[in-house]
Amino acid sequence: MNIKTLAVIVVIAAAFFGWRFFFSAPSDTAIVADRGGRTVPVEVTAVKRDTIKDIARFTGTLRPSARFVVSPKIQGRLENIRVNLGDHVSNGDLVAVLDGEEYVLAVTQAKAELEVSRANLQDAQSALEIADRELERARELRQEQVASEAELDTALAKHNAAKAALAVSQAQVHQREAALEGARVRLSYTRIHARWTNGQSRRVVSERFIDEGNMLRANDPVVAIVDIDSVIARIHVIERDFPHIRVGQVARIDTDAYPDRVFDGRVARRSPVLAEASRQAVVEIDIPNEDFLLAPGMYVRAWIEFSRNEDAIVIPASSIVTRDGKSGIFIVDEDDHTAAFIPVETGITEGERVEITHPDISGMIVTLGQHLLEDGASVRIAGKMTEQKN
Repeated sequence: MNIKTLAVIVVIAAAFFGWRFFFSAPSDTAIVADRGGRTVPVEVTAVKRDTIKDIARFTGTLRPSARFVVSPKIQGRLENIRVNLGDHVSNGDLVAVLDGEEYVLAVTQAKAELEVSRANLQDAQSALEIADRELERARELRQEQVASEAELDTALAKHNAAKAALAVSQAQVHQREAALEGARVRLSYTRIHARWTNGQSRRVVSERFIDEGNMLRANDPVVAIVDIDSVIARIHVIERDFPHIRVGQVARIDTDAYPDRVFDGRVARRSPVLAEASRQAVVEIDIPNEDFLLAPGMYVRAWIEFSRNEDAIVIPASSIVTRDGKSGIFIVDEDDHTAAFIPVETGITEGERVEITHPDISGMIVTLGQHLLEDGASVRIAGKMTEQKN
């Protein structure tokens, strides 16, 4: 037998005797199970009455409270863009300018055509005045039997034609006025403004899509503008939690960007339906953001309190065990040092704590070693064992 083989045998033997010693030696901290009637060391804690909260945890993404894209209504070359990323803009601010030479010429042409129409209107008015006088003279001569019936009819026809020509000239003037106004409106479209109807008076440029000198078509995006004085946390709620979500509930928000800070929000909107694919409903939480610390796109966690009990019976969740298909706890009788199994009904669970709704319990319950116990088992409390030896 060589030295290596002998060393392996020695190690195996040492491990075997160490294992025997570990599991046969008594210990105040180890949990010793013996179902043959011997005492089981356990740790206990007192049943407490405390406030317990039913708080659900969700994850989601921040969105701006409002967002829109500024676009031109006409095509043209972008001559000047007056804002950039992060710039604040007010309602009505000029953000970009298109080359307007073509539209200036259109306004000039429309003005000239309007002047021509107005001149034609004056001619038509003069012609009608002449026709009025001629018709009046023809009627007087006809009454005196000087003019014939045909001459009167001719004068009346000329009057009606002059009247119709005046109406046409008036319509043409209105048409040219409308054309001029249209040309002026199109010229105004070369100056692109940021306008909105609701929300804060100042917003922020979040995106810029194009540079000066590029050709734009109608509705091509120039910049995106957002309102982030408040932001929206959009979360998804599963079917089990859906009935507990109500508009107006307080929500606590945290994010990795500010690990030591919690933001307050309120549930503002809840979708009335759940998506069939995920069985989840969309819920939106409004969060004030006066300091602009929160940014759309951030990943956030939301905590929403569904309910709370102020004077609840609270025990460690780890103390609950199952016996014969029933959930319960072991209550220790400190006089005769036995543990009795008590079936319980639970309510709210908050972290490592759980509420007992039935029965009304008190005293000391087993928190460590309960998996080794049966109803009526003899126990020793670990802390008291240590005190006795000291």
